[in-house]
Amino acid sequence: MSSTPRSEANITTAAPAATLPGYTNPTNIQVQDEKTDLNLDHKVSIEMIEDAGDLKKPMDAVKEEVVEVTAEDNVRLRKIIDRRILPILTWCYLLQILDKFVFGYGNIYGMSADLGLKGTEYSLASTMNNVAQAAWMPFSTYLIVKVPPKYLMPGLIFGWGTAQACMAASHNLGGLAAARFFLGLFEAGCLPLFSVITAHWYRRSEQPIRVAAWYSTVGLGQIVASVLSFLFGKIKSDALSSWRIIFIAVGAITVFSAPVVYWFLENDIQSCKFLNEHEKAMAIERVRANQTGTGSREFKWAHVWEVVYDPKTYLFGALSLCVNFGATVATAFGPTLLRDMGFSKETAALLNAPFGALQFITIWLGSYLTMRFKQKGIILASMMAPVLLGVALLYHANTQEVRLTKLALGGYYCLSFMWSGNPIIVSWMVANSGGQTKKSAVLSVYNGFNAIGSIAGPLLYSSKDAPRYVPGLRATLGVFSAMMGVNALCFVLLFLLNKQRERQRVAVGKPAKIKDTSMLTTYEAYGREGGLGENALLDLTDFKNNEFTYVY
Repeated sequence: MSSTPRSEANITTAAPAATLPGYTNPTNIQVQDEKTDLNLDHKVSIEMIEDAGDLKKPMDAVKEEVVEVTAEDNVRLRKIIDRRILPILTWCYLLQILDKFVFGYGNIYGMSADLGLKGTEYSLASTMNNVAQAAWMPFSTYLIVKVPPKYLMPGLIFGWGTAQACMAASHNLGGLAAARFFLGLFEAGCLPLFSVITAHWYRRSEQPIRVAAWYSTVGLGQIVASVLSFLFGKIKSDALSSWRIIFIAVGAITVFSAPVVYWFLENDIQSCKFLNEHEKAMAIERVRANQTGTGSREFKWAHVWEVVYDPKTYLFGALSLCVNFGATVATAFGPTLLRDMGFSKETAALLNAPFGALQFITIWLGSYLTMRFKQKGIILASMMAPVLLGVALLYHANTQEVRLTKLALGGYYCLSFMWSGNPIIVSWMVANSGGQTKKSAVLSVYNGFNAIGSIAGPLLYSSKDAPRYVPGLRATLGVFSAMMGVNALCFVLLFLLNKQRERQRVAVGKPAKIKDTSMLTTYEAYGREGGLGENALLDLTDFKNNEFTYVY
């Protein structure tokens, strides 16, 4: 092992393994600072947590050995984790996105005509998966906490892939709506689960880019869906319509991915097979400064209750509601809007490919900027400004006597910036939520608001308003204007919460200001100041942990 630089700290678990099963004594974590030769005892009282089992799991990985994490170790471990975790998350999220986008393309290839859909029936079918996501929200929270990811994720993938393929068997609105409902039910846990997995393996400074890695498949999915729709649209078959072939193909790929995910996905740091015991200890130490714990399989109602009275829940939920209100417009109605601008269905499909490329670019750009400047609220506002411009351009172009098609197309492409919103908001929420149950619950609530926004969006774009959809565009303009105000309220609330934590630390003899090393680009050991670091690996919520630092 490489020698530790003077800026690093040696973390030693002083409690012998024999004392752990009974959990009758506090655990002493000694921090030896090599520069000052100062011993800082971190006494962790077991009374601080509801379940002593939450302590044993992370502590088992580091007991009886000195844990040194150098900057080189940090980079090496991060690369190993990237290779093993990110490809799975990226591929699975791409499958989920494909399932959503191909539904919009199915409509321009005759689905509504084949099934006899009239008026708002297409909109109704489009919203059924979101109805299921909103209804399943409480159960998603419970499953994410109780069921290990290795089992939960493949089950969800198999379920939504089957539902996607079954959409091809629909012959009326009822059959299509039922398949869409089950599609949404299995997809309900996807975004919360992926976010919790990302938070478990990565430091807070690393999370935005990792969320962007899997969420950016939204743009890739748009491109793939465009190309698939164009290719399958050329197929002439008496047995199956083009839209049915697309649904079957995407569903089959998804179903066959489930066993692959089961084989390669790991549950957590403590039980993973691609790290040895010392590497596991370093991986746990790496995320200590997050102050969000290392995971727990106990579902805690106290955490759920905290989500209810935490104002962050509703502000982040409102952000989700706003951004997904607009996102559904482009997802479900993008191809239709392009077709109604006068383009053929094949051209409309191809014109969505650059839109997907812009989505991909803006997602990465937004997440990179949040990592670079250590700010989320300000970056979110700057990324939503082009969306406001785009909606305004669409509205203006469509209210003229002769529609300004080029201006409308430019406005439509500006909407691609809204996809940078979700990864920023998700990483913002995860960074500001402590405790496994609370993280899962608040992300499920976020997904519920996501679903509500996705339900409301298409319903405002009725076929009676075609081809210009002026009322829907007017409502969308108002929603994104309101989002700017909610974003400002989030910033103010987090500032006040940090001031509250400072007062709490002073009251117990800790420093008012602490260095949030989890947000540093270069790794730095946490716990150098007196009495700090004792809560980091416990399953404590951000309200119960006075060392928690909120991220703006």
